[in-house]
Amino acid sequence: MAKLHLITGASGLLGSHIAQQLRDDGQHVRAFVRPTSNTQRLRDLDVELYEGQLDDVPSIRRAANQADTVYHCAGYVRDWGSWNEFHAGNVLTARNLVEACLAAGRPRILHVSSISVYGNRIPSQGLVTEDMPIGQSHWLWDGYGRTKVLAEEEIRKYPDHVIVRPSWVYGPRDRNSLPRVIKAIRSGRVRIVGSGDNLLNMVSADDVARGAVLAANCDAAQGNAYHLCSLGELTQRELVNFLCDQLQLPYVKRTVTVRRAWQAAFMVELLYRLAKRRQPPPITRRAIYMLGRTTRFSIEAAARDFGWQPLIPLCEGLAATVDWYLRREQQAGKAYD
Repeated sequence: MAKLHLITGASGLLGSHIAQQLRDDGQHVRAFVRPTSNTQRLRDLDVELYEGQLDDVPSIRRAANQADTVYHCAGYVRDWGSWNEFHAGNVLTARNLVEACLAAGRPRILHVSSISVYGNRIPSQGLVTEDMPIGQSHWLWDGYGRTKVLAEEEIRKYPDHVIVRPSWVYGPRDRNSLPRVIKAIRSGRVRIVGSGDNLLNMVSADDVARGAVLAANCDAAQGNAYHLCSLGELTQRELVNFLCDQLQLPYVKRTVTVRRAWQAAFMVELLYRLAKRRQPPPITRRAIYMLGRTTRFSIEAAARDFGWQPLIPLCEGLAATVDWYLRREQQAGKAYD
C-alpha cells in the first residue's frame, strides 16, 4: 500500500534521488519547495508540489498533514557563510519541522545529518562508530559542522525519528562539492594535500537515498543514528587523477602539506571575513578537511538493522556525475554554475 512521503529539499541532490526512488516504488511523494526552486524534474516524476518556507511553521504543518514519513533533506550545505545563515538553515529549520510534525499527526522524521558532526579530530586508525561523541572538536568558524550538531539535538526532541549521517555525497545534480573540484582542476589551483594516499569516503546520492528510505521504514531504527558512508575506494591522488582523465587534463603534480594547506586556508578565510565578502574564498578549511583527511566510518549498524551497504562503484558513479556536469555545460554554452 502506497504511503505519503513529504520531502524537504526535494529539488536538491539527495532529496531528488529520494523522490526518484520512492516514485519508482509507486509511493506518493509530496515535495515541500520554495517558490524559487527549479521543480521541473519533480514535475516529470509526478511529485505533488507544496510551496512554502521552512521558517513558516503553519505551512510546514499543512504540508505534513497525513504524511507517513518526512524526509528532512533541506539545509544550509556550504563551506562558507555566516553563523546566522548556518543557524537559520540547519537549526531553526529542524526546530520548525519538529513543531510542525507534532501538530500534524506525528509522522516519522528521517533527518539527514552529516559526519561533520564529529568535528576535525577523528581517529585515523580503525573504524569510527556512531558511539563516538559528536560536537567535540570543531574548528573556528565551522558553522556547518556545529549547526548540524545542534540540528540533531532538535530532532531528538521528537519521539519518532531516525538520523542518517552521510559522508561526502556526490552524483548527478551535485551543484556544490564536485563541481568546485572540477573548476579548481581546470584553473590549475588544485594541489595534492599531504601524500595523497588517504582514502576518501565518497558515497553516491543513489546509495544514500536508498539507505535513507530503508532507515525510514525500519522499526528497529527508531531513535538511532546511522552512518551512510563508503569505506573508501580511491585515494585523494587517485580521485584527482581520475577527474583529470575524465576532463582530458594532465595530472596534478604539485603538492602541499596538510599543515600548510590548513594555515593558508585559515588566512584566506580570515581576510574574506574581515572584508565581509559573501562569496566563498578559493580555498577553505572544509575543502582541505574533505580532501586531506583519512577517516573510515563503520556501516555495521546500517547493515545490521536494515541491510544497507553502498552498491555503486566509485569510478562508475564519478564518471556518470562528470558526464552530467559536462552535458549541463554544453547545454548552457558555458561553464556550468
